[in-house]
Amino acid sequence: MTKIPNVKLNNGVLMPQEGFGVFQIPDFDQCKQAVKDALSAGYRAIDTAQAYHNEEAVGDAIQESNVDRKDIFLTTKVWVSNFGDHKTAKSVEASMKKLKVDYLDLVILHQPFSDYYGAYRDLEKLYHDGKIRAIGISNFDAGRYVDFVNNVKVTPAINQVETHVFNQQTEDRKWMNKYGTQIESWGPFAEGKNGLFTNPVLKVIGEKHDKSAAQIALKFLAQSGVVIIPKSTHIERMKQNLAIWDFKLNDDEMNAIRGLDLNKSLFLDHHAPETANQLNHLH
Repeated sequence: MTKIPNVKLNNGVLMPQEGFGVFQIPDFDQCKQAVKDALSAGYRAIDTAQAYHNEEAVGDAIQESNVDRKDIFLTTKVWVSNFGDHKTAKSVEASMKKLKVDYLDLVILHQPFSDYYGAYRDLEKLYHDGKIRAIGISNFDAGRYVDFVNNVKVTPAINQVETHVFNQQTEDRKWMNKYGTQIESWGPFAEGKNGLFTNPVLKVIGEKHDKSAAQIALKFLAQSGVVIIPKSTHIERMKQNLAIWDFKLNDDEMNAIRGLDLNKSLFLDHHAPETANQLNHLH
């Protein structure tokens, strides 16, 4: 079985560098089966969220799998409608109940909107109480991130942001590195946008290593020090996504892929007032 390396978070906690994401698998049975398949394929990190509406399915899968809870790095994310002093703690406890666990490895604030300071204070307390092993944020751009780390007690262990070959987050990463926050990618395949799966640069490099363009896209992120959580509901694809730890890209290959960076989101502009409006009204 593939040995997935760990990254060490800023508080010393070890996190697998590759995990399994369950975004857009709201169907209970399908999600439960996918998580069981992922665990049997060798994944040891599972990433869910309140907004994915599948925490119960993830919890059932973990319970029914033959993998010990302590060997699974489990992440969930708090949605904006649950942000605020005391409100966030209650929502995390509800998530734990759904997931059927008595602690979480990582809890992330899902968006940089609403009362994220109040929400984070709740996470800090749960962290100090030992209910959460690490706490983090998601979708915080460099400016908002730097402001945030200067005004909280516990520096976020993770900032989960859109990161793929077309949006490599080079500038933002300098600031995360400065303050000691690990970058984690959502959308490592850009959901296939810009023809990622047939990109000529990725394909040519893939042919040299007997790998697919998708595997090269993942390897590039991993080799750049990014934590990745690719999603698939097909066990063969899950295994392919794990089969990236047995080779290395050389400097020329890394540089060629760096040249694909468009340095912009292919999904959501978190600076736009429309985005703030939309995400504040989603439940």
